[in-house]
Amino acid sequence: MSKNIYVGNLAWSVRDDDLRDLFEEFGEVISARVIEDRETGRSRGFGFVEMEDNGALEAIDALNGSVHGGRNLKVNEARPRERRPRY
Repeated sequence: MSKNIYVGNLAWSVRDDDLRDLFEEFGEVISARVIEDRETGRSRGFGFVEMEDNGALEAIDALNGSVHGGRNLKVNEARPRERRPRY
């Protein structure tokens, strides 16, 4: 089973590979994605990492509040996306 992890307060320069490298020391990373603005292609400052359960819990504990790229990361288990009406 895998867990989806939210990673917030990322430095603007962080890319998918950087995020993967950060989490790989805790276990197998299934996917790592920094969310980008549709219009500009710039990072929105957060991303998601999917990992196996064991490594995910360890990564959350170790990385939440840690400093990466000069910023304090916010790392927790991702919540399901809220349904919003489209206009």
